[in-house]
Amino acid sequence: MVGYAREEFKLSLRQACMLFCISTSVYYYRAKRSDDSEVIEQLSVLADLHRTWGFRMMYHRLRKLNYMWNHKRVYRIYTAMRLNLRNKRKKRLPARVKAPLLCPIGPNITWSLDFMHDTLSGGKTIRTLNVIDDFNREALSITVDTSLPSHRVIRELEKLVQWRGKPDKIRSDNGPEFMSAAMMEWCCEHSIEWEFIQPGKPTQNSLIERFNRTFRQDVLDSYMFDNLSAIRKYANAWAWMYNNERPHSALGNLTPIEFLLKYGKLPTLNGQRQFPTLQQDNNNNKSDWNFLVLDVAS
Repeated sequence: MVGYAREEFKLSLRQACMLFCISTSVYYYRAKRSDDSEVIEQLSVLADLHRTWGFRMMYHRLRKLNYMWNHKRVYRIYTAMRLNLRNKRKKRLPARVKAPLLCPIGPNITWSLDFMHDTLSGGKTIRTLNVIDDFNREALSITVDTSLPSHRVIRELEKLVQWRGKPDKIRSDNGPEFMSAAMMEWCCEHSIEWEFIQPGKPTQNSLIERFNRTFRQDVLDSYMFDNLSAIRKYANAWAWMYNNERPHSALGNLTPIEFLLKYGKLPTLNGQRQFPTLQQDNNNNKSDWNFLVLDVAS
């Protein structure tokens, strides 16, 4: 409009700007788009490493990496890159009364454990025994083998007790490995209460069920493994990432280790504080996790 007024009515720039009530600086202003290359690069790295992470998880992870971009800018670039994950809508069910799942007020009060099943590329069936601490959702152990009878479960729990200290209570379903006489005898010796959920009520053990879903999405359903050693190494590296890097919305977008260090008291064993980290044989760290992801994806 300013240009039209200047050409048709031979007005000066100052007169034309006064006519339309704008300043000359506004007339000369040219918008400068910010460079989004760094945001695109960081989102691409997170999308390659964590294929099941959505916008919120990526945004909070970038914040922890000291990238203080506005969430609206990050979401605009996130959608432009078409990284949106499709949400699966739940089937509508009739209203029902839900029994609350009480969370412990500190670590080493309640552990939850459960089995998972999968197959290797050669068709051999494998099982995993997953153990978490209900207080901060920390992955304490992921045991992978072709068979996990009750005596093997007891051995794995013995290792955890020696490293972490014994819990007050353990929650599980009604599997035969958990209800065996050997397991009940072990619980009596260590004065540990074993709580069984009702048959057909997995929601009563929802914390470990939520962990199983994440482990299946990120590991079991994403990659095909040839042997046990490969999946064991990958599961340990993934658990380290889960405990130390992955933000949890239920924990105020803190990682399990950050939540434990901020709100919980570190468990002690023989008078020594046990620093919260996954018990590993090969000392996996962040660089190992990145290497494993790239190696399996290639």
